[in-house]
Amino acid sequence: MKILANDGISEAGKIALEQAGYQVITDKVAQETLADYLNQHGIEILLVRSATTARKELIDACPSLQLIGRGGVGMDNIDVRYAQEKGITVINTPASSSQSVAELVMGHMFSISRFLHDSYRNLGSGDFNNLKKAYGKGVELRGKTLGIVGFGRIGQALAGYALGAGMRVVAVGKEATQIEVEVPVGLNQLVKVPVACSTDLNAVLPELDYLSLHVPKQADGGAVLGEEEFKTMKKGVRIVNAARGGVVHEEALLQALDEGQVAFAALDVFNNEPNPDSRLLNHPKIACTPHIGAATNEAQDRIGEELASLIIAQFGNFQEA
Repeated sequence: MKILANDGISEAGKIALEQAGYQVITDKVAQETLADYLNQHGIEILLVRSATTARKELIDACPSLQLIGRGGVGMDNIDVRYAQEKGITVINTPASSSQSVAELVMGHMFSISRFLHDSYRNLGSGDFNNLKKAYGKGVELRGKTLGIVGFGRIGQALAGYALGAGMRVVAVGKEATQIEVEVPVGLNQLVKVPVACSTDLNAVLPELDYLSLHVPKQADGGAVLGEEEFKTMKKGVRIVNAARGGVVHEEALLQALDEGQVAFAALDVFNNEPNPDSRLLNHPKIACTPHIGAATNEAQDRIGEELASLIIAQFGNFQEA
């Protein structure tokens, strides 16, 4: 079977598939010519990350497609239900990138607590002593309350890091329950800490010092955090969004930052990727990264290997046949 990994695949995943008898093509095909390429080359499996979309038009135009795989968690760039109605299997890799996203969020929280993003921008100005005074009012993570909105794999991985850093964790999810979060200690030890998960976001907003979102793009396209939610928050809260663009209302965030309701924000995802609003990118109170939550060597290896495993489970190992 022929596979096009249009947004790339790790060498580990490629090797696993080729050893099972699959032909893996890693050409990067432009979206506008993708349907023609799939048909001309008889591609049966299309693998994407976030750059390539697989919408109804592509699905209808490519009858050879049997499986669409998303290397990552969110599948808002794929018309999943329509593909399934057409008999196409759709897979993703929800477990593979949790640690990498959690580590990026921790990095962002440290950054917006100690002005790392803005001091890097400005240190070359030569105003060393004044910058030292301006950036000498940071805060520590230890002892602060972190709200995690969306308490699946990534949210729980983040909770493990935050608890290890001495933070109090408040979770918001689909069900009111208590979850045993694994907190790594060193290389080979785990400590389990119970974390209560609420379903009422507005009830917990006033107590949060930090808030991190880990929810999918909303079905109605609306924001989880908008003007009303910002008004409910504790003044001086710090916010991280490494989930999906749009789950934080960008205009409302800019207003909350300018009014001082939100102290700082960190964004890895944006509404209009790959061309985000320049006001977000240049704002002195926003730290930005270009949607790199899962972009570590380790995560990409896990993603490739998980995709290979799911594909081989679906269609078999042709070398053994």
